[in-house]
Amino acid sequence: MKTLHPATGVIGLGAMGSGVARSLLRAGFATHVCDARAAAVESFTADGATGCASPAELAARCDVVISVVVDAAQTEQVLFGPAGCAAVMKPGSVFVMCSTVPPDRSIEFAARIAELGVLYLDAPISGGPVRAASGELTMMTSGVPAAYERCEVVLEAIAAKVYRLGHEAGAGSKVKLINQLLAGVHGAVAAEAMALGLREGLDPHALYEVITHSAGNSWMFENRIAHVLAGDYTPLSAVDIFVKDLGLVLDLARSSKFPLPLSSSAHQMFMQASAAGFARQDDSAVIKIFPGIELPRCKQTDGDR
Repeated sequence: MKTLHPATGVIGLGAMGSGVARSLLRAGFATHVCDARAAAVESFTADGATGCASPAELAARCDVVISVVVDAAQTEQVLFGPAGCAAVMKPGSVFVMCSTVPPDRSIEFAARIAELGVLYLDAPISGGPVRAASGELTMMTSGVPAAYERCEVVLEAIAAKVYRLGHEAGAGSKVKLINQLLAGVHGAVAAEAMALGLREGLDPHALYEVITHSAGNSWMFENRIAHVLAGDYTPLSAVDIFVKDLGLVLDLARSSKFPLPLSSSAHQMFMQASAAGFARQDDSAVIKIFPGIELPRCKQTDGDR
């Protein structure tokens, strides 16, 4: 069965990358994995994946390389660093860039590897770790038709929705930033609303039940306030992810002098949470910036002060 699929590699085995790799293994792909943490790689080799010590080693063995690292700086290293994969990728192979990065950086990456005969798909992802693990991601993609043709079967294995947004890199990244604008603002206002309810002495579980069945609900409220009620701030998406992503949103808008008052306020809330010592906690920990709020006792994480 594996011979029917292109050899595929995943670089970055965090919450989302792990789910992508699991989906590929489940679908019968010859799956290669690479991560800076040896333990993360070992957890996949035990299940049949091929562990690789560097992006270059992985890329030399694969027809499709999926990068699920944190940001543009890490993507730069994956592609063009001392052990980067761009120089060893076979002509006609595809680099699938799933990180949230500035659109102009994605355009730059595409242009640089095109000179090497390598195809590029601008393909940020959304859906969280649960949907990543079940192969039901949403992918916001743009790239040349040949890139889709080469890796279509791969995308089918990891995503429920693959939106094709244009033939040039950058469009996918722009749509992802709009999504992050909404997710960040919704997350911040969800925390604000629950904090007010707690201050007013409402039963937080009753308030959650009412809001999740009323017009004020959002996916972020329903998902993130559940973390607050459980007192569990184990990071699935950390506070500093929204510090980064809303910062990218504001940078994009600033380049065209476009005002984003709500995004600016939400960014400041996540910045405040990060500065207060909650940077590595789940992004629902943004609720902790509100004074005098009686919260459930949270589990200790690396982000605790």
